Amino acid sequence: MTDEDETVHYNGAEGGWGSLRGIAETALRERPTLGALNTLRRQNKVKGFMCVSCAWTKPAHPHAFEFCENGAKATLWELTTRRCTPEFFAEHTVTELKTWKDHDLEQQGRLTHPMRVDHASDTYVPCPWEEAFEGIGRELKAIDPGAAVFYASGRASLETSYLYALFARLYGHNNLPDSSNMCHETTSVALKKVIGSPVGTCVLSDFHLCDAMFFFGQNPGTNSPRLLHPLQEAVRRGVKIVTFNPIREKGLEVFKNPQSPTEMLTPKETQISTLYLQVKSGGDIAAIMGMIKYVLAAEEKKWAEEKLHVLDVDFIKQHTVGFEEIKAKADAASWDEIERESGLARADIEAAAQIYVESHRAICLYGMGLTQHVHGFDNLAMLTNLWLLKGNIGRDGAGISPVRGHSNVQGQRTVGISEKPELVPLDKIAEQFGFEPPREEGMNTVKACENILSGAVKAFIGLGGNFVRAIPEREKMEAAWTKLRLTVQIATKLNRSHLINGEVAYLLPCLGRSEHDVQASGEQAVTMEDSLSCIHGSLGKNKPASKDLKSEVAIVAGMAKATLPPNPKVDWDGWTGDYARIRDLIEETYPDQFHDFNARVFTPGGFYRGNPARERVWKTKSGKAQFTVPKSMRSIGFSDKEGRYRLITLRSNDQFNTTIYGYSDRLRGIEGTREVVLMNPEDIAAAGLTKGQVVALASDADDGVDRQVGGLAVTPFLLPRGCIGGYFPELNPLVPLWYHDEESKTPAAKGVPVRIVA
Repeated sequence: MTDEDETVHYNGAEGGWGSLRGIAETALRERPTLGALNTLRRQNKVKGFMCVSCAWTKPAHPHAFEFCENGAKATLWELTTRRCTPEFFAEHTVTELKTWKDHDLEQQGRLTHPMRVDHASDTYVPCPWEEAFEGIGRELKAIDPGAAVFYASGRASLETSYLYALFARLYGHNNLPDSSNMCHETTSVALKKVIGSPVGTCVLSDFHLCDAMFFFGQNPGTNSPRLLHPLQEAVRRGVKIVTFNPIREKGLEVFKNPQSPTEMLTPKETQISTLYLQVKSGGDIAAIMGMIKYVLAAEEKKWAEEKLHVLDVDFIKQHTVGFEEIKAKADAASWDEIERESGLARADIEAAAQIYVESHRAICLYGMGLTQHVHGFDNLAMLTNLWLLKGNIGRDGAGISPVRGHSNVQGQRTVGISEKPELVPLDKIAEQFGFEPPREEGMNTVKACENILSGAVKAFIGLGGNFVRAIPEREKMEAAWTKLRLTVQIATKLNRSHLINGEVAYLLPCLGRSEHDVQASGEQAVTMEDSLSCIHGSLGKNKPASKDLKSEVAIVAGMAKATLPPNPKVDWDGWTGDYARIRDLIEETYPDQFHDFNARVFTPGGFYRGNPARERVWKTKSGKAQFTVPKSMRSIGFSDKEGRYRLITLRSNDQFNTTIYGYSDRLRGIEGTREVVLMNPEDIAAAGLTKGQVVALASDADDGVDRQVGGLAVTPFLLPRGCIGGYFPELNPLVPLWYHDEESKTPAAKGVPVRIVA
């Protein structure tokens, strides 16, 4: 690996004064309301405000400040005093705004009024709420329900999500893609198949009991910084942490706790990873195969010498199927192939495996570095194989823990946002609301995009998010988007998706989660589910950004009322007036998970909705946990050739999903720009390039389609040879729509075939 001195990098630790500086810079940009400090004080605490950023859990006994740098940025971003008013839209055409950068669009501040596009003047113009609802209802009634897509971004509450899914099914479709389709759908598909549960098996107490943790393709420093607190505590009690990641991310190297005066005022800091292995993009299957091979050899040696087991043989016999098949595959795998495909030395893989062998309770955590590959399913199945060997699923202090992105992306699926009818209790819903729900499978994100391109989709409603910016094949999708009959976007701030419009287009501004939501019955709370399957209540206290805003619940109900015929069992107005009644509906639909829902809304640490796999109840076809043999030793979907690179798309430290807070990727040493291509210095030299040279990246997918993104400065960075990095969503145009995980259809954005055009 190249020496760090030759590359762009950050010399400090994650956290520390740099973290406080990042928050301060965001505050200066956003000029937040006076209530922002009180909101931060209440953030992620009982009867407080639940962060709109990541989905990491909220502890029962919070820190004095239970927010991280990115959580604070998200709150300050929402509580800005900047306002994006009808006057702003009158001064700028939609065509002009399309030329603005993502950051500049959102810097205009909070949307204040419902708007519709006037194509004659190429501007957004104010539109009364009732007129908007009537217009949306009229358009939806004029088309086949199957031609409409109802997208959800992962931010909306459980209450809103439940009503949104109900609206879709009463209307007549299951076309309910959500942001999970673009990130952790691989988790939902793979874990469901191999252990019978579509979510992780850990709870927070497991992190206090484990003696080893393994990270694969996840970056807590940028994506879930509050996770660093339990990691620091674990290191202090001797837990060994092993990281597999193509990029050396500061959050998994060294942490300086901003809430510790001792650490802030002295050189003291915590080394997080015991062992950090820079696996090649697409090399995780091979690396895990090497670990399995070593563990199996250790089992044979231990039994031969001491008549003791490394494996949990009783667990394997009682709770699993397929062990002999994966054992045969691992035994046959050559170390030459494992080293070649993983990019790691055998000794390093064996060192990681020895830590696993010596552990008694191990947790594995992973992110999109595993899920966003053509063989992402096999990545997760292989990780599960490794954990099943020692019975590390379904016991305290052990388990699999996917680290989710948006604050309620997991919860939305729990309460019915799914295109797969078999995952939703449709018979129960039919009984509750007196109708026959559609039983046909709906569209996920990729299918929705394909049908927009073909013209089969006529209407798109976006419940938050920045869909057009987040999806692959952006240029082609934007061209097709304008042919839609109806587009509706529900949002707090302006983004690029609001500028790519159908023939009839509405932009509907909603309350932020941090804002006071008062309806007919009084103050309202909302709920969300974290990555560890715990449900938390949230109360906003801030004055709304505009008196003309409506809550997400009210907007969904308003559209539904205008679209659907009356139904005596469907009370949109009553539900809008009292969200507790929506929680009663959720409890009725999902009684095992949500019993006594209203009584448990403000349970410290959230209430756990349960997970059969944690109890070693395997809801799989065989009734047992499934060992799985991978189809390939690499998770990328292409072969190597001269001049072809593996592109890894990244998020910066100043970013959450498509939201760009600023231009400081401090933890990687990149400041003031996002227009970079990160390369190993040896690759730069071999390609005849120089530091700072401006190049383009071109798709090398061998499908005859010309895809290019230019204006990228060559930047030396500590990456494995043959791997390059660049920012999401700017590089999304290089990802073909068809290039996705084979099982889940999650876009394979962590291993995209590209070449450099100098």
